[in-house]
Amino acid sequence: MTGCSLDTNSDRNLRGFRDVILARLAERGEGKTICPSEVLPQELKKDKEMMESVRAVARELVAEGLIEITQGGQVVDPQNFRGPIRLRLK
Repeated sequence: MTGCSLDTNSDRNLRGFRDVILARLAERGEGKTICPSEVLPQELKKDKEMMESVRAVARELVAEGLIEITQGGQVVDPQNFRGPIRLRLK
């Protein structure tokens, strides 16, 4: 994670997730996506609570107009999706 690290403190985690999401997407490039699991270190990828925290931060970024949440390449309602998603810069 380029210049972004996660802290075990919840508020810091959320800020860290935000930074990592935006950094990963910028690294990936315009029109490219990331999986929310790419935000977490390997040892936390299976932690459902942490994954939900990443998704919550993604929803906030959608509300700010910075990213989109997609499934199958199509933008989905950030408050009403189920299953695997991808994140993409808007």
